[in-house]
Amino acid sequence: MAKIIFISGACGCGKSTFADAYAKYLVQQNHKTCYLIHGDDFHRGFVEPEDKGDFFVNGQASDQILWEDILRFNWDCIIATAERALEQNLDVVIDYVIEGELPRVQELAARQHAVLYYIVLTADAEEIERRLRNRGDLDLIDRALFLKTKLDGMPENNEHLYNNTGKTTDESIAEIVLDRFAIGCSNNSVYRK
Repeated sequence: MAKIIFISGACGCGKSTFADAYAKYLVQQNHKTCYLIHGDDFHRGFVEPEDKGDFFVNGQASDQILWEDILRFNWDCIIATAERALEQNLDVVIDYVIEGELPRVQELAARQHAVLYYIVLTADAEEIERRLRNRGDLDLIDRALFLKTKLDGMPENNEHLYNNTGKTTDESIAEIVLDRFAIGCSNNSVYRK
């Protein structure tokens, strides 16, 4: 069976770094090609004015795209791309923030008869802030801390949290036992495998 390994977590938790390394690790372990999806790549496709408030045409605000529409578009692209990869019998590693979209990923896994692994990376607030400062993303700190609190407190994430505070990517890969993070769908509800 193909696998979907979905890496969620707040900004600064190391989703992209971990997903890159874990995809390589899977290929080495399974001797099978996998497909890596960074959800932020779809978000980066939207090129908008820096200051949307100053972007007017004939005195009217331009055709600004609402965040909800951008998010829906990103998720549509993630699901469609993952589906195409799964149809090729490839394992798929995805990194993006899941807030309320887990059912969409579960539906994808069910349609494609894939095993879904859901890992929510987290870290101490100070660690997240330090990481974001080090990479120059000061404008993401408040959002990251908000998301950390939200994701850490979501009941569906309880058994899927992995705290990587003070750990290298290699240490995290060595510690994560993938089966611990497996979930599936049964009568539209989440169950542990």
